[in-house]
Amino acid sequence: MHPYHPLKGQRFKLVTYRQNWGEDRVYFYNAEGRLSSLPARWTTFPEEDPFVAMAGDRCFFRYEDLIQLVELVEKLRCGSEAGAVKEITP
Repeated sequence: MHPYHPLKGQRFKLVTYRQNWGEDRVYFYNAEGRLSSLPARWTTFPEEDPFVAMAGDRCFFRYEDLIQLVELVEKLRCGSEAGAVKEITP
């Protein structure tokens, strides 16, 4: 988990583990007793991602996540350019 995440270092009893919203998530009851969830990769369940282990806390982002971010930015950029008004000179 990111070193500044508010739940870092806290322990919770696992309620369930399943894929939801396109990713593996863990479900637990938070301090207020409400059912909460986090992406499983943000937790110690399942085992640590091999990339994260090899990076030794030197990198907070996985390669796959950065590629997805680039793709999203490109889609947003193309969408905003499609709706932009272009000036022409006669």
